Amino acid sequence: MNPLIRPLRSTFNRAARHRLAVRPVTSPILHRRTEANYPGLKPGSQTLSHAVQNIREEAGNSAKDLAKVIAGANVHVQDKAKDSFLGVTSAIASDVPKPVLLFGLAGGLPYIGAGATTVYLAHEAGLAAAGKLAHVDPGVATTILDQALSVQVTYGAVMLSFLGALHWGMEFAGLGGHYGWRRLALGTVPVLYAWPTLALEPTMALVAQWVGFTGLWWADLKATSAGWTPKWYAQYRFYLSILTGTCILGSLAGITYWGPVGGHGLLEHELRLVRDQRRALHENPELKYGSDMTILKGGDTFTRLRKTEDVVREEVAKAKREGTQGKQQDE
Repeated sequence: MNPLIRPLRSTFNRAARHRLAVRPVTSPILHRRTEANYPGLKPGSQTLSHAVQNIREEAGNSAKDLAKVIAGANVHVQDKAKDSFLGVTSAIASDVPKPVLLFGLAGGLPYIGAGATTVYLAHEAGLAAAGKLAHVDPGVATTILDQALSVQVTYGAVMLSFLGALHWGMEFAGLGGHYGWRRLALGTVPVLYAWPTLALEPTMALVAQWVGFTGLWWADLKATSAGWTPKWYAQYRFYLSILTGTCILGSLAGITYWGPVGGHGLLEHELRLVRDQRRALHENPELKYGSDMTILKGGDTFTRLRKTEDVVREEVAKAKREGTQGKQQDE
């Protein structure tokens, strides 16, 4: 810049700032706003009704934020009257295609039925094990309970695998773009996680599947935020996961509270008895009599388990035959 022009420009800038200087605004609204923001000694709520109103507003804002977190996407509600938890939830739910919503709810009905059946059978097996149902055999009741648990666990593994396969379909359809191995891996992990749960003890399998459903929803939440799924998918999956998780927790609570032998473990109790008898057989290879079963040493390579009553009956019949033969020989 020319050194002759610089002093003139500086003088002009100072005159302009002096004329256009911003003076304090004495508006009563802004003055009141400044006083409200100043950390005074008065509480934020002057009256009880004012405090209740503030609490309602804060609770409503927190609930609205929770609905947006569940949705996993930036949700904008145009109508301020509907800018609440129910408003945000209903706005997203209205975008879910009706066939998807109906089939999702219908897919949860078998799981609800399996959970209710498990709780009922646990109650019946517990009563039978306690001797309160004379016409029901505890072993049979517990076997049926184990079968019901296996059905619930199997259906849970199928559901986890299906939810993972949905990401493969979104990748093939190019929903939100193509993400390659990342989205395909997200669809594969639930299958690899659900399959080994079929080999676990039923109650442990239910716990593992509850963790799996919760973790998969968290992954779907992140996928929705990244644009890999429709905007309604995270909220849709959240409430279906709540339904499934409630069934799992209800089954575990029913088994723990009503089930026989500290849960449904009557069969496990019998297996422990068999292991104890096998251990005793190795210590003493002679014939062993237990309360319910008898272990017979059939050779060096195998062991036979027989009912005690049958073995005793055979021993008595053999003794009678030997006694009869001895009398005939004496005569």
